[in-house]
This record gives sequence, structure tokens and C-alpha cells, in this order.
Amino acid sequence: MSLRNKLFSVISLGCDKNRVDGEKLMGLLAKYGCALTDDLEQAHVIVVNTCAFLNAAREESIETVLACNAYREHCLEKLVVTGCLPQKFADELYGQLTEADVFLGIDDYDKIFEALEKSYATQEAQQLNMVGTGEKKFLNERLLSTPEHYAYLKIADGCFNHCTYCLIPKIRGKYRSYPMQSLLDEARELGELSELILVAQDVTRYGEDLYGENRLVQLLQALSKLDNIAHIRLLYCYPEAISDSLIAEIRDNDKILKYLDIPLQHSEDRVLKLMNRKGRRADYIALFEKLRREIPDICLRSTFIAGFPSETEEEHQKMQEFLKEVQLDNCGFFAYSKEPDTPAYRMKGHLPQAVKNRRVKALYKTQEKISAEKLSACIGREITVVCDGIDYEIECFVGRSYKNAPDIDGKVYFNALCAVQGEEYTVKINKTDSYDIYGCTKEYEDEN
Repeated sequence: MSLRNKLFSVISLGCDKNRVDGEKLMGLLAKYGCALTDDLEQAHVIVVNTCAFLNAAREESIETVLACNAYREHCLEKLVVTGCLPQKFADELYGQLTEADVFLGIDDYDKIFEALEKSYATQEAQQLNMVGTGEKKFLNERLLSTPEHYAYLKIADGCFNHCTYCLIPKIRGKYRSYPMQSLLDEARELGELSELILVAQDVTRYGEDLYGENRLVQLLQALSKLDNIAHIRLLYCYPEAISDSLIAEIRDNDKILKYLDIPLQHSEDRVLKLMNRKGRRADYIALFEKLRREIPDICLRSTFIAGFPSETEEEHQKMQEFLKEVQLDNCGFFAYSKEPDTPAYRMKGHLPQAVKNRRVKALYKTQEKISAEKLSACIGREITVVCDGIDYEIECFVGRSYKNAPDIDGKVYFNALCAVQGEEYTVKINKTDSYDIYGCTKEYEDEN
């Protein structure tokens, strides 16, 4: 039996950080000589790279494993479950999720060949739990699952913020920065990119554990020297760690997009303290004022949790007032999820799901009006847009400005005589809604 004769398919669930893990697994398989396919009916081995951050994510992961098991009616021989779900819950899954042949954790991708060889060698149907047996190797090889012109670069894993609602430290462990030279080598091998997107659970802490000091600015400067990288975007910057030196680098470095994703999670001091968040409302307001003063055209995005245990109606209303005051460009809102093995799970005052859902809806409604007004003020202006492809349903090109990160922000729909994926175009804005922008190139406008 040779694994090189087997056809593999990899499914990655959850966040863009997990996507990078999945891409590195595919790169490892390809380096070994294994063929990959998107056609699950043809795959001999399916790998499900799972997410376990929230209960909903765990349910999706298990449902995906169950759905994949049905492909045993076709060519499927082995079903491998990797990532966050087995890393945290392997003991509960072993013997229960019998559809899986092999369990591997977040640092065990290098063990996939050994695990599969053992599984194939076993005569009887027997699960193999190899979670925690990997060597935590940094894997350089990747096969991108994004369009070829942009990619994510995961600069660290784990977290040491210990927010009371979050399972990540229990799943991913302590914050671990990856060596700068390894990251530079990886970025160099990603090919010509219009956009490199830096991700980690907390991008702003890069280097503190590995080098004894923060080296995010140095990493940005080094990445900016790579000829194959046109622009760099920063996601998941914790507010209290956004230093003056980082602000200056974003302001002065032409390769860094004037965009920051700053997850606040709440605006009210009492709730922030319960969440074990370091910042406070006044700190956040001061930070946004400083960012806009230093970088006038900066785009600011954040995420918030609604319905945290004991959150009052007054605090919910004040969070809406906070949104109106700070005028963020884009926001995501999530209902608090009661996660076992977190301090918040044991807190008093858990709210009914209906209350949490209502508050999420109200926050979205408030932000929708803010976003709509900010976008409508841009009608008639010209913006630079990178083309991501074609939207065949509405028969036009689709892309993003510097204000739009993939998947989480709105898009720019535009008409052009011709547009090439990954190339930049000047688009005149003709129409907006609360999320997306619509326009056309000058050449198209002249022809029509």
C-alpha cells in the first residue's frame, strides 16, 4: 500500500487561521507526492480540518464529518479529523465519533502519513488517536485555497490574553510567535500577491514571547521589502497593544493598507472587566481619535459580543451609543456563546438566547445606518479596486478597495470593458447600500 496512490481531499472549517493550517497540510501532502482533488466522490482519504471555537462551530465540524462519511459509498477509505476539535475534545470523540478513522491535533499534521499507514495496516476497523504526537514543526509548503492574488500569513498561534469567554488558550495554548525568517521565506514562496493578510489570534503581540520584545514593526518592514508583495493588511490587532511605532509604520509605509481590524468585544467598562479585556471605553475612544488624527484615511473595523452574562439593557443601549460616537467603517456582532471550560460559563446572569439574538439584531441595525451614511458620502468619487473575479449572477466584475478585507467586509461591484483578477482599477462610485459599492471604470462609462 502506498499513500502516493491515494487521492486526498482537504476541507478546512472556521477562521482564516485554520485555513492557513489546511493549506499547509495540503502543501505537505503535495510535497510527499500525493494527489489532491476537490471532488469528494473521488477521494480515497478525506481530511476534515475542524474548528471548535464555539458550540456552533463544533456542531458544524461534526456534521461535516458525518456528511463526509457518506462518501464511503464511493471511493472513501479513510476519514481523518484534524485541528481544534480533536485537540480539545479527543477523549470525548474517541469511541463516539466512530465515523473518523484517525484523530490528529493542531500540531500533528506531520504525523498524517504515519497515522494513515498504521490505520491502513490495521485489519479491523479501529480508530487511531494521535493527538499530541506531533513535533510542532513549522511547515513552509502551502497550496493556496484563496484566489492566487492574495493570501493569509499566520504569524503566531495560541493566545495569552485569557478573555473569560474564549476557548482558544485551552485549544491552541500559549502565544507562540513564528520565527521571522521562516515567515519571510514562506511569504516569498507565495508568489506574486496583490495582498498579504497577516493573521494571528493577536497580531499585535508578535515577537514578545520569542524575542523578548515586540517585533511586529520589524516584521512589517521586512515583509515590505519583498518584491512579490504589493500590499499588506493587518487583522486582529488588540487595542491596548497598538503602539505609536505601529501607528507610524502604518502611516508611513506605502505597502501597508490603511486598515485595522481591532476586536473590542464590548464598550462598557463593567462588561469589559468581566470579559478580562484590558481596555476601557475611554481608552478605545482615545485610540480611534489618535488613529484618525495620525492616519486620516484609515478604515477601522471591530467585532462585538452581545448578551454577555449579566449585560443589562442599559449597557446594551450604551454600546449602540458608542457605535454612533466612534463611527466605525465595518463591524461584526455575535451573540455570546456559553462555552464550557471558560470562566464566563460559571458566571451568573446568563441571558436567554432570544434576548441575545435581539441585541445582535439591534446592533447590526445601528451599524447598518452608520455604514450606509459613510458609503453614500462616497458617491461620485473614484477609488482603487483590486479585481477578485466575476459575479455571474449580476453580470459584472467584483473586487475590493483597501477598506474591504476578504469575506468579512463588503465588496465593490463594477462594470469594465475588461478586468483581470488581481489587477487594480480606478472605479467611479455610482451607487452604494449599507454594505457594498457599485460603480464602473472610466473606459466603460465612455463606451456607454
